[in-house]
Amino acid sequence: MRMSFQSKSAVNHFFALTFAALFVLLAPGAMAQDLKLALSSPPTSMDPHFYNLFPNLNVSDHIFETMVTMDADSRIIPGLAESWTMINNLTWEFKLRKGVKFHDGSDLTTEDVAWSIDRPATIIGSPGKFDVYTKAIINKKIVDANTIRFTTKEPYPLLLADLTSIYIVSKKATTGLSSDDFASGKGMVGTGPYKFVKFLRDDRLELDRNDGYWGKKPVWPKVTLRFIPNGATRLAALLADDVQAIENVPTPDLAQVRANQALALFSKVSHRVIYLYPDTRREKSPFITDRDGKPLDKNPLQDARVRIALSMAINREAIKERVMEGLSEPTSNLVPGTLFGHNPALKVLKYDPEGAKKLLAEAGYPNGFGLTLHTPNNRYVNDEKIAQTIAQMWSRVGVATKIEGLPMGVYSARGAKQEYSMGLLGWGAQTGEVSSPLRALVACENPAKGLGGFNWLKYCNPKMDEPLLKALNTVDDRERLKLLQDATAILIHDGGVIPLHHQVTTWATKKGIVYLPRTDERTHAYQFSQ
Repeated sequence: MRMSFQSKSAVNHFFALTFAALFVLLAPGAMAQDLKLALSSPPTSMDPHFYNLFPNLNVSDHIFETMVTMDADSRIIPGLAESWTMINNLTWEFKLRKGVKFHDGSDLTTEDVAWSIDRPATIIGSPGKFDVYTKAIINKKIVDANTIRFTTKEPYPLLLADLTSIYIVSKKATTGLSSDDFASGKGMVGTGPYKFVKFLRDDRLELDRNDGYWGKKPVWPKVTLRFIPNGATRLAALLADDVQAIENVPTPDLAQVRANQALALFSKVSHRVIYLYPDTRREKSPFITDRDGKPLDKNPLQDARVRIALSMAINREAIKERVMEGLSEPTSNLVPGTLFGHNPALKVLKYDPEGAKKLLAEAGYPNGFGLTLHTPNNRYVNDEKIAQTIAQMWSRVGVATKIEGLPMGVYSARGAKQEYSMGLLGWGAQTGEVSSPLRALVACENPAKGLGGFNWLKYCNPKMDEPLLKALNTVDDRERLKLLQDATAILIHDGGVIPLHHQVTTWATKKGIVYLPRTDERTHAYQFSQ
């Protein structure tokens, strides 16, 4: 029997409609292209417990997960733990999700959780350890394969927030490994939405989708995270279709990106504060000189009047307008107004060069002195440009300032060794409140209590520590808020650090690709969609 032309046409039309319907049903997830995403900073380590540094966290998020996590607005939500209960003021019980598997097919159990809580304290040579987030736990009790209890020495309201920073690794896959082993793929066995394929240091990380993932399946079957520190090069890669998305759009190119109909721009105010940290401890500081460049025997940064004068000499609004192209929020706080612990009484310090000169004269430096400001040059938005602008402002009030910019890997290694007199750095409030920067950056160093892990120049003010330590053991939120605000005020009035602004983070994509912008600045391939 032969089919007529009309019948063939009808059949072909039927198949065409069926294929079109299938295409609509399958897209975008099943038929999505691979995603190439350009990040602005490469990780310094693939070991998720080695170095608490933002580029490392950003990469680890794709492969490893935490017991509890943060949503796009830095609110705590369930992660690998589906629920938790306070048994009493000192004991927390967590229930793991059932059926979660590591990338090697093995089951996630509370043995892996207990191992992951203990492991950060065993890491050797870390310039920024994760055990600041585990110090409060003095006992662990495995109830069963999916139930674990943590006991703290004192009431500790930050336990949930701390656990957002501790990645859960496979005990079987990581036992006996050194941190260096992870770069080759050893130990890279997580529960996250993507699996490790290949890591080329300072170049790229290749990932495959975890099709057995317990949560929402990622759109992209394969992801390449490319590390392109130079902003212009990163944008050029997007325009040339070498990548489909980038983070941290160069501020001089924002107008171009906004006007380009082939691109989409996304942005959000970050909880990251960009700040300066002065050497307040050493009588003689390595990069302090007189106006002629000769080393000074007495460190002027030990005088709070000098530190406040330097802060007064910074025009934060000018930095926002001329350097940041509007992508910053000047501040005298360590966290933005949306986060717990923000102190609204701390107004942005007014630009007052004459007042700064007067304070310098009162402190015994009417003719100023010399200073080198060290800064990363590939980590934060316009980091070296910000430092250069500040150097010009300080030079106008008599503090002759030189700039030395370094790649973040080099900068942080030297900073942890106290090699600077004044440095620029950024800190994101990973716990969602001001206790994060207070205890990590400026608390008197106390490794036993997990304090001062990033206090590179050893600032120590017992008057500030007193309300901070009380806050860390206060469950009542109203009382804890006041204690944290008081600690912040003591710090800022002492000039222990000099806050500049909170970044506004940007992402750009090819049109049709959408990103959910995050307060914590993190760039997650699995949160890009079509």
